[in-house]
Amino acid sequence: MSILIKKGRVIDPDTKTDEILDLFIEGDKIAAVGKELKAQADTVLEAEGCYVMPGLIDLHVHLRDPGLTYKETVESGARAAAHGGFTTILAMPNTKPVTDDRLNVRYVHNKAKMTAPIRVLQVGAVTKGQLGKELADIRGMAREGSPAISEDGKSVMDSGIYRQAMNIAKECNMPVLAHCEDIHLVEGGVVNADSKMKALGLKGISNAVEDIIVARDILLAKETGVKLHLCHCSTRDSVRMVKAAKEEGIDVTAEVCPHHFTLSTDDIVDKDPNYKMNPPLRTREDVEALRQGLKEDIMDVIATDHAPHSAEEKQKPIEKAPFGIVGLETAVAL
Repeated sequence: MSILIKKGRVIDPDTKTDEILDLFIEGDKIAAVGKELKAQADTVLEAEGCYVMPGLIDLHVHLRDPGLTYKETVESGARAAAHGGFTTILAMPNTKPVTDDRLNVRYVHNKAKMTAPIRVLQVGAVTKGQLGKELADIRGMAREGSPAISEDGKSVMDSGIYRQAMNIAKECNMPVLAHCEDIHLVEGGVVNADSKMKALGLKGISNAVEDIIVARDILLAKETGVKLHLCHCSTRDSVRMVKAAKEEGIDVTAEVCPHHFTLSTDDIVDKDPNYKMNPPLRTREDVEALRQGLKEDIMDVIATDHAPHSAEEKQKPIEKAPFGIVGLETAVAL
């Protein structure tokens, strides 16, 4: 089987290629790259106006499977990812039941093998039921092929338990994907804490909610030596702290979501619940800091935090609607 892809914008970071080229594929190998290739192929794809590049990886996706499949399934989420150019995704563990042992990891991996057109890797929870009280079976999940642990959707507020988890993750050579949110400071907030949102009568979530846990997690990573990855960073001080941690030689990386570097609280229309996400859209100053952090390679990764809900849920008043938006199919364009 051979395929000729014609006149696509070929992007290859390894060779620093970024130009309009043809690509000839034989079997599972790229046989030739160049302008106006004359190769005979079984299939010819006209790719003018399209990107041709290695498959993308999304480190932060919510598939809602098991238990919340009216929102998303392994199959539907994987197909959305493929449509957006992703060939590997990491699924977060805040499912129902929580993915906190090897059998739940196995369930998702087996379902993905049967139904997904891409590779799906299931991240394991840090604590049982994501309740923050007792460690999950981290070693068992690692043996089952889980690539990382995360309490995504919340933070592990007990620093002692979190440090234990980090030590086990270090032993298993697993990174910790950190959702940074001091739950005691949220106080019912649904949007960013700023004057515009206050004028709308909405409770705000301050930057400190994120920044305090970013600082804590960096210090715990310094002590334990675990690989720490900070999820969906949204504040200017997160960028500053990641830069300082890297300069100190701490093993930390960080991601920014497309909605956080393209939209700010200024873009929120009235009380539209479609703009409700966690962390919330921040100020223009935060947006510019995130963009600069990406430009300077302080922030390492763009991840979607794809978090689907039913239409009925997102149509509720903003105070009651769930946090989260989709992103797999729109990330590349943004």
